[in-house]
Amino acid sequence: MTVSEKYMSRCLELAKNGRGNVAPNPMVGAVIVRNDRIIGEGYHCCYGEAHAEVNAIASVDDEQLLRDATMYVNLEPCSHYGKTPPCAELIIQKGIPRVVIAGPDPFPEVAGRGVKMLRAAGVEVVTGVMENEALELNRFFMTVYKKHRPYIILKWAQSEDGFIDRIRKDQTEAPVLLSTPVTRLMVHKLRSEVQAIMVGTNTAILDNPSLTVRYWAGHSPLRVTIDRNQRIPKSAHLLDGKHPTLVYGEPGDNSIHFLRNIMEELCKRNIQSLLVEGGAQLHRSFLEAGLWDEIIVETSPVRLGTGVPAADLTYTSEMQLSEVKHVPFYSPCHKKTSLIEVYTHR
Repeated sequence: MTVSEKYMSRCLELAKNGRGNVAPNPMVGAVIVRNDRIIGEGYHCCYGEAHAEVNAIASVDDEQLLRDATMYVNLEPCSHYGKTPPCAELIIQKGIPRVVIAGPDPFPEVAGRGVKMLRAAGVEVVTGVMENEALELNRFFMTVYKKHRPYIILKWAQSEDGFIDRIRKDQTEAPVLLSTPVTRLMVHKLRSEVQAIMVGTNTAILDNPSLTVRYWAGHSPLRVTIDRNQRIPKSAHLLDGKHPTLVYGEPGDNSIHFLRNIMEELCKRNIQSLLVEGGAQLHRSFLEAGLWDEIIVETSPVRLGTGVPAADLTYTSEMQLSEVKHVPFYSPCHKKTSLIEVYTHR
């Protein structure tokens, strides 16, 4: 690991502290180094508040030290007036002579202008240090500007023989419990990190989900569902008014076109990430439309024999198995485990 990578790694670690609180802004960390010693650091804590560079500079006891220091930051400093003044301008004002950046900011108001501003003022700028890691950290933010839609995560739990539930007529019949206390925590952690969560009509009716964050600390996401024929009862948790909910009525039979329209609408609302929790029919529609970036499948060591089939996850060249986890099914001492597989879109 090079010196630059060492300090950029610290930037990325700091940036993660803003997860779930800074959207639609990106997660950014900044480190200020002088004579191979960190003299200041900071991160973007909350949307609308000071950026990482501002907090890092404010943490330095003696501003004179900035005049022969290097700032490391995992995203190009902003160059425009938004909710806060431009960070590139502040760096110039404080006389920081060198800035190391992981990658460019795709936001149209920045998009290379921050680097140009710094260089025009005589600041030495180095780019591309741990750029892939920085892109991965802010993949939600990057997807909006590259694909003009939210980053989409499809998530479901299934039995060992590929069913997500037994066949149920109404919500008086309890669903099969395929998740564990551990994986339930993981799901609620994921909910706290995304801006929106979506289910289809049948899931809204049969499961009557709240789609809120209850087993993890964090904000509950915007709830989204489809109700083509106004089948969801007014008493449903999704319509309780406790958290914002968007309900879309699907016109016509072109579900792929309809989903693309919803993604466009969410993008206009500054929604950068969407978790699709069910059901199988909705998952199939997203897969058929090619609208996905990540798929999380939890396979429980339970066989149902028959039931509601999970979406067909046929492995293609576009799909990459990126992570595999084994978690206890009942308790840490239980012999059986659930398998969690994460697929990413190449």
